[in-house]
Amino acid sequence: MKKNNLKQLIANLPETPGVLGRKRFFNSAVLIPLVKIKGEYHLLLQKRAAHIRQGGDICFPGGKYEETDETFLDTALRETYEELGIKKEDIKILGQLDTYVAPIGTVIDSFVGRVKKKAYLNMKIDKNEVEKTILIPLEFFKKHKPLEYTVAHEIHPFKFDENGEKNILFPVEELGLPDTYKKPWGNKKHKIWVYKYKGEVIWGITSVIIRDLIEKYEDNDE
Repeated sequence: MKKNNLKQLIANLPETPGVLGRKRFFNSAVLIPLVKIKGEYHLLLQKRAAHIRQGGDICFPGGKYEETDETFLDTALRETYEELGIKKEDIKILGQLDTYVAPIGTVIDSFVGRVKKKAYLNMKIDKNEVEKTILIPLEFFKKHKPLEYTVAHEIHPFKFDENGEKNILFPVEELGLPDTYKKPWGNKKHKIWVYKYKGEVIWGITSVIIRDLIEKYEDNDE
């Protein structure tokens, strides 16, 4: 490598490292809304409408990053307004959690925001996307640890279609790779946390975010 090339490489290195290969993933952002009711902070969650993707799941307001969004925070605020009718001027952003890269290939940026009580009471829910909202005291999550399960992920270099035909997804033999990659590999263990609240089940990415939030909340407990 020539000296000038090395200088160019150094100049192009990010000042603040992000997520390598981020453009390959589904990029999204969510708002973690906190609402103060009678002196106690609550998490505002929503249940997705049954007919949409991942219908019935409980999540935070948020969604896919669009090219029209200047930042991931813009994504979270835009989606919150579209889904719950809460304007960005009624939200005070308190900070951001670490970026989460989920095993399913999704990158999530989560922003913690305090929502004005009046804005919460006057929400305009988009029923096409949201079945209902759920308000849960933060203390609930402090006092009730989540159930913990372990699942396994495997990488499949091929799959069979509905006719039983084998479709090669990754040409291991053609590339001359070791035989071990000719069959599914990996079997990576993955933790899933589950919270239960008044007949509702909170799991997946949402439970990961809540668990991280509560750990930080407990660290700063008075």
